[in-house]
Amino acid sequence: MDYTQFLDDVVHEPTQAEGRGFDLTVAEVYEVTEPGRVDFGGGELEAADLEPSHSEKRDPDDDYEWWHLTAGQYLIEYNESLASEDMTFTLQTRDELLARGAFHPTLHVTELPHVPLAVGGAGIRLKANARVSTLVAGEAE
Repeated sequence: MDYTQFLDDVVHEPTQAEGRGFDLTVAEVYEVTEPGRVDFGGGELEAADLEPSHSEKRDPDDDYEWWHLTAGQYLIEYNESLASEDMTFTLQTRDELLARGAFHPTLHVTELPHVPLAVGGAGIRLKANARVSTLVAGEAE
């Protein structure tokens, strides 16, 4: 399947398309700084306040920064954007992230929201543009 017909802002298509789906890359990591609200009818629905998590270069000559995430909950934003009215995709955590003690829920999506990321144990180091999720073709609407 040609995933790029549904995706914009792809970082490096040959690398991202080499597996069974299409890998998505992290653009930003956010921390929830103030709680949001969810009620029964939606009249009191309120978004949580988010702040970008601190990132830094490992070496001054590096092109990209790293996030040093401690155990906890975060929200990630992808570089890529998805727009699909005719197909639902499955969004899964990449095995490389799972093996390092971090994961996000499996979601069925037609666009890419901020996705909750759970980091366990000693934390994780994430480099900007790291491939963290895989998009797999799902069902036609």
